[in-house]
Amino acid sequence: MKPSLAKGTRDFSAGEVINRRQIINTLQKNFELFGFQPLETPSFENLSTLTGKYGEEGDRLIFKILNSGDYACKAKEEDWNAKNSQKLISQISEKALRYDLTVPFARYVAMNHGQMVFPFKRYQIQPVWRADRPQKGRFREFYQCDADVVGSESLWQEVELVQLYLKSFSDLKIPVTLHLNNRKVLSGLAEYAGISDQLIDFTVALDKLDKIGKEGVIKELLEKNIEQTSIDKLDFLFSQSDDALQNVKQLKAKFQGIETGTKGVEELEFVLIKCMELGIPSDQLKFDITLARGLDYYTGAIFEVKANGVEMGSIGGGGRYDNLTEVFGVKNIPGIGISFGLDRIYLVMEELNLFPDNTDFGVHYLFANYGEQESLEALKIIAQLRGKGISAELYPEPTKLKKQFTYAEKKGIPNLVFFGEQEIYEGKITVKDLASGEQKSTSLQEFFNNYTA
Repeated sequence: MKPSLAKGTRDFSAGEVINRRQIINTLQKNFELFGFQPLETPSFENLSTLTGKYGEEGDRLIFKILNSGDYACKAKEEDWNAKNSQKLISQISEKALRYDLTVPFARYVAMNHGQMVFPFKRYQIQPVWRADRPQKGRFREFYQCDADVVGSESLWQEVELVQLYLKSFSDLKIPVTLHLNNRKVLSGLAEYAGISDQLIDFTVALDKLDKIGKEGVIKELLEKNIEQTSIDKLDFLFSQSDDALQNVKQLKAKFQGIETGTKGVEELEFVLIKCMELGIPSDQLKFDITLARGLDYYTGAIFEVKANGVEMGSIGGGGRYDNLTEVFGVKNIPGIGISFGLDRIYLVMEELNLFPDNTDFGVHYLFANYGEQESLEALKIIAQLRGKGISAELYPEPTKLKKQFTYAEKKGIPNLVFFGEQEIYEGKITVKDLASGEQKSTSLQEFFNNYTA
């Protein structure tokens, strides 16, 4: 059988792992700089924990796990014969791979809120799984890097998360634009157009504007039985100004008498103005009135980050979800969070050539193998090098030096060390710089004092 990878998954070479680790380390440093604490949750959850949290479209993309053992024995024969997948799922699957990190976090908060100090700030860097159609920048297994705050309704949390986003991408040298909207604004728009009872259909279609364009969105709205007169009232959405505060002012006028929409506009205005007063350039912030994110649990601010000059979807997103823990029986714990898409960030950095050309894998010295006794003496020196935090290894077999040379060159090890019978007798060590070809013999004391530095 020819080996193959499951669709939407990847292997990562040493260089790719090092580059991915560079991104993770940058994000982790900034998470902790902003006061977030680490948390990890299981890779799979009870199916009931995940379903109903992401909307109908999200529920379809959850990877279900078959019950262990004879999972079919508990399935009802009539449902099996009728191939009724909706009814069969609950009978043959009780677990599922996590779809994101936010819902598991909400479950964690609901289970442990009695022992927490609020506001509680956590970050989490773990893989998630979605049964999506694989394409550029979209995988079935990918990492999310999340930062969330629960237990505070303060809009300063929104401002801080904007700062966290922009500092992190600045450290990674990725030029970005942060798109902002507010779920209350979308509710206000639905009320303004007389389609409040079709809010979900409206926001799901609107969120696809970048992919299907204005005509595609209108077509989808009509297919959802939204009247043309309502669509006409929303036509201004497709011709927004580049001036975020000007767009806010336009909305204020349209939301006269619409309480929810007005509240959303006020929240957005606060975040935009305070960010600008903190010195964040206005061209990095965009009030994107068509941004919906498509997830049912958002109740306030919505964020999405896009890399400038790169054809890629969002590389980060999030928002406020004040009601999320209520589904687990715990009320009045507001929350807000953002996520960094590690895999898309990697692709953007690769496209922009932001990774170093020569990745340092860390092995600094390769000791040539001359035989059993020489290898033993070489390993004593290698142990001392490792004690100093310097990476070194011994070639495993006493084979021809040419083969050992080739191994060092292919692995990118800069120094080949000769410590054979003659060197051991004289108390010396010979080091060859493979890049320059220079070869130098020194005493062991001099090697440790000078050469290793």
